[in-house]
Amino acid sequence: MVITYETIGQGALAVLESSDMLAKVKTARAVARSWRRGDLAHEFDADLPDQPARPEVPELLPPNKMPRRGKGSLHGRIALLHALAHIEFSAIDLAFDLIGRFGSQFPREFVDDWISVGADEAMHFALLDRRLKQMGSHYGALAAHAGLWEAAYDTQHDALARLAIVPMVLEARGLDITPDTVTRFENQGDLPSAKILNRIYHDEIRHVWFGTRWFEFGCQEENLDCHKTWHSLVNRHFRGSLKPPFNNSARKSAGLTREYYMVLANQV
Repeated sequence: MVITYETIGQGALAVLESSDMLAKVKTARAVARSWRRGDLAHEFDADLPDQPARPEVPELLPPNKMPRRGKGSLHGRIALLHALAHIEFSAIDLAFDLIGRFGSQFPREFVDDWISVGADEAMHFALLDRRLKQMGSHYGALAAHAGLWEAAYDTQHDALARLAIVPMVLEARGLDITPDTVTRFENQGDLPSAKILNRIYHDEIRHVWFGTRWFEFGCQEENLDCHKTWHSLVNRHFRGSLKPPFNNSARKSAGLTREYYMVLANQV
């Protein structure tokens, strides 16, 4: 791979501009390695696009046009893994967009944390795509959700809003539902898929913790009440609602205490 970036801002842009799925994964990993070696300057000198480059497939559909997934069958398991692969593929861009767009507002450790997230997401996608191929399918074989980037676009001018919505709402929801999904795959005898999902689950606890950590840092820098600010931002930018059941222990491990989410859940 030809390296065409000298700063972390340029590296983030290189990931976002990669449309081919394999190239995006490789670029994400290469940028992460370059940053860890100290080869990239802590500079944010690239203008990021409103939308990342995407491969020609999968076809992206509105949420209400997505076909229903059957449960238990091979096709149902493939459809679920494909949906999760799409989430992980989009999460690569989310991590590097967060770095390139907001990294200048935080200490250097912010990039350390989120570039590890970007590398994780690339690894997660590669694991899921490989598993899909083992099951006779591949990423792009099915349609995918078109709305995953909406949260990033809606919060592109506000670092605290981005942190509040993407890791602290969307990724935190994954902590709530993934353990039951792992159990379902195990009960169906699909242990390889269950193992992948369990690894993703434990990595996501750390990702949510990074979100909480830097959200609270940003609030402290601006002398804002963390919980009240989060409630306000979620009400303003999140189009859904916070509904139980919640994985309280995993959320607590990620620093996301009940003072954050139970107030909004009770409102529902």
